Amino acid sequence: MSFQAYLKTIKEKTGLGPVDFKKIADEKGFSENGQLNANIKATEIVNWLKQDFELGHGHAMAIYALLKGIKNEDSV
Repeated sequence: MSFQAYLKTIKEKTGLGPVDFKKIADEKGFSENGQLNANIKATEIVNWLKQDFELGHGHAMAIYALLKGIKNEDSV
């Protein structure tokens, strides 16, 4: 599955896109200006997304990659 396919499925399931998740992560203190804080681990993000948005592990990791800066909204 491509990164864009992950983002599309996440948007369909939650109604939220990358910008929305960055904003929510900022509000929760996981990130600042959409960039993940250095002390935040993947497990914390994955658990949050699974609990609050019922995302699967792979989809939660896609959002983690977005917040970590590994991927961006234009990544394939």
